[in-house]
Amino acid sequence: MRVWSRLKGTKFYASMAVFFSILGPGIITGSVDNDAGGITTYSVAGAQYGYGLLWTLGPAFLILLVVQEMNARMGMVTGKGLADLIRENFGVKATFLIFMGLIVADIGNTTTEFAGVAGSMEVFGISKYISVPVTALLVWVLVVKATYKLAEKVFLLFSVFLLSYVVSAIMAKPDWGQIAHAVVRPHFVNDNNYIMMVVGIIGTTIAPWMQFYMQSSVIEKGLKISDYAYTMMDVVFGCIATIVVAFFIMVACASTLHLAGIEIHEAKDAAAALKPLAGAFAGHVFAFGLFVASVFSAAILPLATSFYVCEAFGFETGIDKTPAEAPEFYRLYTTIMAISVIVILIPGAPLIKISLWSQVINGIWLPVVLFCMIRLVNNQEIMGKHTNKLFSNVVGWTTTVVVASLSFFLFVYPVIRRLLAG
Repeated sequence: MRVWSRLKGTKFYASMAVFFSILGPGIITGSVDNDAGGITTYSVAGAQYGYGLLWTLGPAFLILLVVQEMNARMGMVTGKGLADLIRENFGVKATFLIFMGLIVADIGNTTTEFAGVAGSMEVFGISKYISVPVTALLVWVLVVKATYKLAEKVFLLFSVFLLSYVVSAIMAKPDWGQIAHAVVRPHFVNDNNYIMMVVGIIGTTIAPWMQFYMQSSVIEKGLKISDYAYTMMDVVFGCIATIVVAFFIMVACASTLHLAGIEIHEAKDAAAALKPLAGAFAGHVFAFGLFVASVFSAAILPLATSFYVCEAFGFETGIDKTPAEAPEFYRLYTTIMAISVIVILIPGAPLIKISLWSQVINGIWLPVVLFCMIRLVNNQEIMGKHTNKLFSNVVGWTTTVVVASLSFFLFVYPVIRRLLAG
């Protein structure tokens, strides 16, 4: 209601023009959340439990919305990135320790995204030795050579393409009555695997790098607190887009793989398995969605890392700057991309372990990042009159505690136990 009240008294077309000029950070950040790891989580959930876990998307939406709103507000009020604020308020040593762990995790995550590129293209019969280098080169050229406005338009186009999962789901001929029942009347199963999957669906909606990218992109776009109403619409649309894509991925796999009793371990397995069940076109559309999501995230992840590392240590940042104006920014971006591509192309590379360890580090550092963020957004010297209200604090701290618990039980404990077991 607060958002729409800000629009009262303005001409509709003028309001839409302002909105579309501000559109970008929220939708892009939300859409990138559906990366290769997220798609895998939703696919496995649908394949294993059918429609039974659709109810988890409600809490996932709430968590994502609360965190993204705080990020956007802090960026608009301060004009500074989250990394910059952490350095100024928590010290260089703490900043260094946090970001060294996040850099390692983001390299692993970017590698996982290129694994998604390789897997999706293999469904179409294209070798990873062709798809990965070509994709990486095109992404690098886009980020290094393009302006922010052009790159943002391309990223928004990628967000639209993620809706291809709607096609896959419809072609799977789902039972909409059962779907409505599963959403309205959740059925909880007291089973460890079920609980872990619940944790996985909710936990995959938030990653440490997202908080830094959201705030940096708000600054890069030049948004101010006067743009709050329109920016919130962008954030809400981004969160909705995230959940809608997740919903249709789960529906597509529940309507086909679950009914056929087919188990999968990766998103590319779902694309391949859909072919004989819902038709080759449905399988290809699913694989195309995985490709788009992987390319999208492979572009944004190293970009987010470059943003927050350079902000934290006082280097120039921004896509609108040339490599000569921001050499550290582009050097770090290129290095992360190069390492990830090289790892993917190594025959027999332990990609599963890389993915597991990157998730462990994410799980360890995410609560730390959220703790710093909520402390900052409640600091009156930084935020002035735009600090959190009581309700926002209750939701924010509850989210932090929940995410910390989810991160531990999903990533840290089971993965470390698995890795130690050999």
